[in-house]
Amino acid sequence: MTLTGSLLTSERQRIIASVDTGVDDALALAYLLASPACELAGVIASYGNVDEPTAFANTRHVLDLFGHADDVPVFHGSTHPSWADSFIPDAGCAKFHGTDGLGGLSGRTAVRTDTAAHVVTAHGPARGSHPQTAQSAWPTHSQPYGIVSVGGYPLDDPHANPAVPAAPPHETGIGTVTGTTTDIATEPAARLSSEQDVPCGIDFLIEQVRAYGHDVTVLATGPLTDVDAALAKAPDIASKLRLVMMGGTLTQPGNCWDAVAETNVIQDPEAADRVFHSGADVTMIGLDVTHQCLLSREAAARWRAIGETAAEVRGRFLDGLAEFSIAANLEADPAIFAGGMPLHDPLAAAVALDPTLVGCFDIALKAETATGDFHGVRGRTTGDPAGLVIPDAPRVHVALQVDAQRFLEEFTDRLASLCRSVGVS
Repeated sequence: MTLTGSLLTSERQRIIASVDTGVDDALALAYLLASPACELAGVIASYGNVDEPTAFANTRHVLDLFGHADDVPVFHGSTHPSWADSFIPDAGCAKFHGTDGLGGLSGRTAVRTDTAAHVVTAHGPARGSHPQTAQSAWPTHSQPYGIVSVGGYPLDDPHANPAVPAAPPHETGIGTVTGTTTDIATEPAARLSSEQDVPCGIDFLIEQVRAYGHDVTVLATGPLTDVDAALAKAPDIASKLRLVMMGGTLTQPGNCWDAVAETNVIQDPEAADRVFHSGADVTMIGLDVTHQCLLSREAAARWRAIGETAAEVRGRFLDGLAEFSIAANLEADPAIFAGGMPLHDPLAAAVALDPTLVGCFDIALKAETATGDFHGVRGRTTGDPAGLVIPDAPRVHVALQVDAQRFLEEFTDRLASLCRSVGVS
């Protein structure tokens, strides 16, 4: 068995990031901004840890804090998985990222507490059919907003656990919903207006891959819905697409209810499976390696200790993110995370810039899309048996080895440097 890196390094790597900006996405963005080898061409905000408008606002917040509000464009991405019509953030994600996605550090303290705040139907019908399990079909009875995903589970599934109360909205007429709004979530009509003002991230991704091919790397730190949508709209980009994704797990338990599936994949297994089989150059940075890269309180405290005024604001923000996540992970699993928080998204960002950080096993990979006898577990990433008999079946580079010490040192050093840089906007 040969373990090899999958990408070639270059002097300066052009990156497009598809993010669902929570705590570790924010740290990953900071790492990219701090890396001299990175040219961050744009960021696509998507649903996942939070809803899409919150991810968009959080992304803007991070870029502004570190002085890049004007030179890194942010685009709207997917608002819900391909199998559903709408999306509500999950309580598990809120535990690890905070209701605002940034551990309470976003400056926004209130959220809508009705379903309407977190579901959007403006993007048309979901791609593909409603997922079924082998044991029973997921409920399909009429919802005010069609099929609603709660962190990857249908609203009526026993595992669906909304981050905010999912009480039915008060309808005052067709297309009208009443309720208290905040700067985190907006009314559907207002969101439509916002999306008209900001270019579509899916189109941006397609344009960039067509223009640059493998000279641009797409970094996905949330569900693969954005990438899947781009491939559906422009199948010609598959052979040109270089993707580094955070998600999945091959040799370790998952981090969802079943302890098999991983969070980003369970959000949209159909999308993940299509991407794995698309023929794109895909590198999977999963729990196999991210759980080996733990950021300690002592390492994060370096950022807060930087004393200059502008740097102190940045350092407190980064250290606050880490402190929130370290506490949440320690509570969830004191044995595995005694050493700190797993740097899921930052490791994927680092590999997008320096593939020598990991060793990869190439395998025909699939994401299970159903649960039950002869189906496996929905959201599990596992070997595709077709790869055993079809020599040219698409292979995914799955990271199984990581130079954790080198990565952790580079990560903490670069973020300390970013805190000291001038030009806060």
